[in-house]
Amino acid sequence: MVRAILRDLASGPIAVQLRRFVIVGAFAAGVQMVLLWAFVDVIGINYLIGATIAIEITILLSYVFNNAWTFEASQHTGVGQYLYGMLKTNVVRGSAIPIQLGVLFVLVEWAAIMYLVANAFAIFVSGLYRFALDSQWTWG
Repeated sequence: MVRAILRDLASGPIAVQLRRFVIVGAFAAGVQMVLLWAFVDVIGINYLIGATIAIEITILLSYVFNNAWTFEASQHTGVGQYLYGMLKTNVVRGSAIPIQLGVLFVLVEWAAIMYLVANAFAIFVSGLYRFALDSQWTWG
């Protein structure tokens, strides 16, 4: 069973979607890191508050790109469908915010890792969760 899942991830029907999701996610992660840095080091906001704001901005950005490219076969096109899809992705990705903030907090406060490095790891951890739910529910 595990081999079949791994084989599908490499060359199965969701392989293209997963690659596109990773590309969009990497771009959004870069934007999130820049926003987090700006909120914390330029504006002076607490890193957890800055991360929350940066996450929400990139949730909306990711939806736009994922809807247009990653999940183009099941793309939301009408205004109502588009807004409903955006609401659904906010529920999915919003439910990942505690995961990402929890990992970020633990790594910064308990492991003394710099907040930007910790955030990059937290993005990766919560990204696995987000793909599973977005692919099945938001665009499923």
